[in-house]
Amino acid sequence: MTTPTIVAISGSRRRQSYTKRALRHALGAAAEAGAETDLIDLGAASLPLYHPGHDESEELDRLLKIVREADGVLIGSPVYHSSYSSTFKNFHDYCGFDEFSDTAVGLLAVAGGSSYGSTLDHLRITVRGVHGWVMPHQVGIPSVRSQFDDDGFVNDALEARIEKLGTEIVEYATRLRMSIG
Repeated sequence: MTTPTIVAISGSRRRQSYTKRALRHALGAAAEAGAETDLIDLGAASLPLYHPGHDESEELDRLLKIVREADGVLIGSPVYHSSYSSTFKNFHDYCGFDEFSDTAVGLLAVAGGSSYGSTLDHLRITVRGVHGWVMPHQVGIPSVRSQFDDDGFVNDALEARIEKLGTEIVEYATRLRMSIG
């Protein structure tokens, strides 16, 4: 197998997003494990609101192609009303079997408060709905403002979990590609 490609999708629109910081850290671990990596920052994308029968934009087509060609995808979203962000939902509505079938997927949810479980549940359900292979290891970050400082993580256990997410997505993506030929 060639070098696996791992793509992270950030569903945050914040410029100084904790979701993007965590995903970049996971991508760093994936790169150290031998993957080529890329980050889709949906907050910087200009995508039309999903509408069946839409006229696709060049930017949307480019982003869908990146996901479709990835061996593994890390999805990160802030927690909004006990679910994932509308920014991610809009992009995810454009994605289907072509983008996620037989693709390893890792999940990360970032909460301002203490609850992130239902967000991870919603992500898992919707990714399975388009035949993505969701990894058992996932990361929920509670009370996110207290988990980071200007230099990075203040919680070594959380940092290790995020690194494990990045490492395991490479392992799962490689195994899955080998099993389907």
